[in-house]
Amino acid sequence: MPIVYTPTVGQACLEYSAIYRQTPRGLYITLDHLGQVSSILDSWPEKDIRAIVFTDGERILGLGDLGANGLGIPVGKLALYTACAGVPPSYCLPVVLDVGTNNEQLLNDPLYIGVRARRDRGEKFAKLVDELMTSAKAKYGPNVLLQFEDFGNTTAFEMLRKYQSTHCTFNDDIQGTASVVLGGILAAIPVTGIPLQHQSFLFLGAGEAGTGIADLLAQAIARETGKSVHEARQQIWLVDSKGLVVASRKDSLQHHKLLYAHEIDECSTLEQAVDRLQPTALIGVCTIPKTFTRSVCEKMAKYQARPIIFALSNPTSKAECTAEEAYEYTDGKCIFASGSPFDPVMYNGKRYVPGQGNNSYIFPAIGLACVAVGLTHIDDGMMITAAEALAAQVTSSDLDSGCVYPPLSQIRKVSLKIAIAVADYGFAKGFASVEKPSDLEEHIRSTMYTP
Repeated sequence: MPIVYTPTVGQACLEYSAIYRQTPRGLYITLDHLGQVSSILDSWPEKDIRAIVFTDGERILGLGDLGANGLGIPVGKLALYTACAGVPPSYCLPVVLDVGTNNEQLLNDPLYIGVRARRDRGEKFAKLVDELMTSAKAKYGPNVLLQFEDFGNTTAFEMLRKYQSTHCTFNDDIQGTASVVLGGILAAIPVTGIPLQHQSFLFLGAGEAGTGIADLLAQAIARETGKSVHEARQQIWLVDSKGLVVASRKDSLQHHKLLYAHEIDECSTLEQAVDRLQPTALIGVCTIPKTFTRSVCEKMAKYQARPIIFALSNPTSKAECTAEEAYEYTDGKCIFASGSPFDPVMYNGKRYVPGQGNNSYIFPAIGLACVAVGLTHIDDGMMITAAEALAAQVTSSDLDSGCVYPPLSQIRKVSLKIAIAVADYGFAKGFASVEKPSDLEEHIRSTMYTP
């Protein structure tokens, strides 16, 4: 996995212009191709395309704007479609929308393969995205999967709002992340002994990505408990740079925080919020290292017998705490997971295996389901279904070692189970474009590519 995708893919993107080969790995589409996108798609040698991953290269991993060099991300993602879930590589098409870059180093690099111009985020850019979405759907059918990756946050949310109801599309940075985090939470909850309807979740970090996780969590709570989504949100709290997000701050809050601005007195620090709310789960998405201090973690262990502590920020240098710190500060009581990988930890004679919320548990399986049964839409319920199927594969042995995710060594088996659940959901919702087979598992298994 580290060779096929992170961290190697990041280094490959940084050096993509220097390692470029004549054999194309994907399509480059520029603003000069407006009105010609359909013919550009025709130039790809494979004609039965069922999954497209595309980026504009603006926010590549934690590396920033890499322009056309960002093609490495779609190439790497689709490699994981095949490696993790058996999606036939001939069905896959990587695309980069080369609309310029604001990276001065690239603009001044004589080897840079992309357009040497400032990034265009205006009307022409929107038209190019729309033409790709429209042309791909017209050429390959309404069930072609269009996964978009590493766009700027604002652009990504706008695209999701615009196309989610009209195309088979999703954004892994937003939805895939939310789904894999939800899967870890659902796996951890039985260990706490507290049912979902009585859990309370405190997020450190209230950006759009963090609230995307909170939104999917609220929908999952509503789905399992019968509460309304509004009622479910009352179990979720956010802390931003100014403290606890509360109703008295509504006039100054960004729109995506408003739904979580509850009626309670203000708290200026995370530690105060933990004291006030005594949450069952603490989830870090703030990208500020060492914010889950000894005092914060000790308080979590004081108020809860088995607190959930997820330090999800990437890379490792930005994690809210390390696995070793979490276990030490809570005297081994916490259920820990992270966004970056941590080695197993020995604490008080017990070996703990930290879970990593790796998106590769989710997006390849979604891709397999789309390819196998021709899904025409991907909604939030599908992402919850994927999370539930992921959590169901965490064994008691995994949980005994502290891990809330199944071993990555079992990823193809895991992906198949998730794909079956997602496809079944798709049939129930009327999103599938084939007749439901009598043996859905065998049908999907027969689709999987084995080298």
